[in-house]
Amino acid sequence: MKPVIPLRRFILKINKPGLILLLSVFIFLSGCVKTPEKTVIKFTSWGSKSEVAIIKPLIKEFEIQNPDISVEFIHTPKNYFQKLHLLAASNLTPDVVFINNIYGALYAKNDIFMDLADFIEKDAQLSENDFFPKALESFKYKNKLYAIPRDVSNLVIYYNKDLFDRYNVPYPSRNWTFEDFITTAKKLTKDPDNDGKIDIFGISFREEPLFWLPYLWSNGGGIISRDLKNIILDKPESIESIQMYSDLKNKYHVAPTKSEAGSATMAQLFMQGKLAMHLSGRWFVPVYRANIDFNWDIAGFPAGKAGSVVGCDSSGWAISSKTKHPGEAWRFISYLASKTSIRAFTQSGLITPARIDIADSDTFLSKNLAPGHAEIFIETIKNSMPTPVTENYHEITDILDNALEPVYSGKIPAKNAIDKDLIKKLEEKL
Repeated sequence: MKPVIPLRRFILKINKPGLILLLSVFIFLSGCVKTPEKTVIKFTSWGSKSEVAIIKPLIKEFEIQNPDISVEFIHTPKNYFQKLHLLAASNLTPDVVFINNIYGALYAKNDIFMDLADFIEKDAQLSENDFFPKALESFKYKNKLYAIPRDVSNLVIYYNKDLFDRYNVPYPSRNWTFEDFITTAKKLTKDPDNDGKIDIFGISFREEPLFWLPYLWSNGGGIISRDLKNIILDKPESIESIQMYSDLKNKYHVAPTKSEAGSATMAQLFMQGKLAMHLSGRWFVPVYRANIDFNWDIAGFPAGKAGSVVGCDSSGWAISSKTKHPGEAWRFISYLASKTSIRAFTQSGLITPARIDIADSDTFLSKNLAPGHAEIFIETIKNSMPTPVTENYHEITDILDNALEPVYSGKIPAKNAIDKDLIKKLEEKL
């Protein structure tokens, strides 16, 4: 048997023309070996730079774990829904879409998204039991689950503990009422330099429905009934609550007018120590942790006749009904909704996680960081409600913005603004 010639010696034995021929064959054969093609799925989301800094590493890790899939991330920080509307109208909706339930009804109504119930039922790693039931409820339209929730969006009262201490005002209790709330706001509205102008206001004031709806719900009122069949803004409880909200500014003077706030937002006034209490959501926690040098905490919204009721809205991920890759899109959503991924989103302090296991963990509760009572974000979910929305909800709120502006500016009482003509306009949009 002839000895086997080592590859290097074999090549050296070949003359130059033969070597060229051999290399040519090798290159040709190499070109014939096809690399498996990856499935590309498009994923769109809004988000700040800090949020994108969380998303991109998650996408990279997903692609490592799923080498057959490539994710094209479409970041749309401005005019997100306007652009998404155009894509949907052109049948170009990305495979995976980050959405919230306030806009979600419009898309669900028009079958833009797939029903994900079967996907999650068959998923070995994900279950509906992983999430707060109300977070899932917020993403159901006619009993179809059109998105998987990432977070729960609800409102709490941020408060400046140093101002409470300075003026010897008790911190908000777990069972405080509207009466307690107004009394507290009065005690914290101050003119410390005695120049006749208020320098410290008791409570924030925003005219968007997000911020005044809790006053209505907690009093037994609202805009749309929970079954989405009726406009209930003309209920006595609704009119009474809108008037009470207006009175915070125009009667009690415990909230700043537009001229008193100037160019500052409510959050800026709170950070400047000019606002004792600020009604807002979890999204301000990272900002407040980074910029506030006084002691602060959170309290639940005060209770009216119907208890303490704020919205329980959600943001999460949906799959386009036009996608050619539903399986791959679901694998991506399943990964984003996993314990590992939701922990990454939660560590920033930005969200109240929709996953129960992360909400109950130190990742969210963070006992060594403000707010000291982060569990209130979770406790609030129990009595909260997903905002009742229809596909025309934004048209309804646009009408209300115009109709209630004179009320909130103190020009007319709520009962005069909420007349039959207004209710008829709203009912036409149901």
